[in-house]
Amino acid sequence: MTRKDRGSPRTDGPGLGGAPGVSYTGRGVHRIAVEALARRIFDGTYAEGDLLDLPGLMAELDVSQTVLREAIKVLTTKGLLDARQKRGTFVRPRDDWNLLDSDVLRWTIDSGAPGAFFADLLELRRAVEPAAAALAALHRTDADLAALDAALSAMAAAEQTSVMTDAVMTEGDPVLAVRADASFHTALLTASGNPFFAQMRRVIIPALVVRDRLVHAGRHEHPLPTHARVAERVRARDQDGAFAAMLDVIELSRRGHP
Repeated sequence: MTRKDRGSPRTDGPGLGGAPGVSYTGRGVHRIAVEALARRIFDGTYAEGDLLDLPGLMAELDVSQTVLREAIKVLTTKGLLDARQKRGTFVRPRDDWNLLDSDVLRWTIDSGAPGAFFADLLELRRAVEPAAAALAALHRTDADLAALDAALSAMAAAEQTSVMTDAVMTEGDPVLAVRADASFHTALLTASGNPFFAQMRRVIIPALVVRDRLVHAGRHEHPLPTHARVAERVRARDQDGAFAAMLDVIELSRRGHP
């Protein structure tokens, strides 16, 4: 099957979010109940193994039994909850939580993810992104190159400087810088031509955004030269060079993380 046959990766999905990386798309009171219950799990109100007080939650959240059941069903598909006869609904061990689910990832970050979380994510990026860059050098299309170039141009504009070859300490617009970096990494994963790598943006990008907001808030090493080298090697169809250049980008992330 060719890349064209596979088509573009989806950016949304079914409402229940059972598949890795798919966000819950419910609205109104149902979504409010899901978010409120998830917060109580992630802030430790309900610890691993704790039984949920369903009548108490219905009163506290001011929702019906039907709405609460829907919220529990959503969080069950994400590995957070389970139910047993004669025991009730309880919080599953953290090791069972679906960390590849975009909602679980967001809740983890919003609750104040520990440093080990970002270290683990960096290891994941080191395993995925250099390989994706090598594949991009093999499979990239003109549209992929255009997306990478657009991200680099946005990165240059955000840092208030032109394309450079040497890293320097710089300041710029943190909001634009975060968007540009997210766009570059999304474009690279897509350019790999592998739909599984493309889907990894759901895991990598949200955490990368959190990291970037911290880094770009102050003076930092200019990201453009390392990212431009990745695009250059991809354009040249240099798989080994793209792999090595992406490793340099990840090393920049490691050095720059607060």
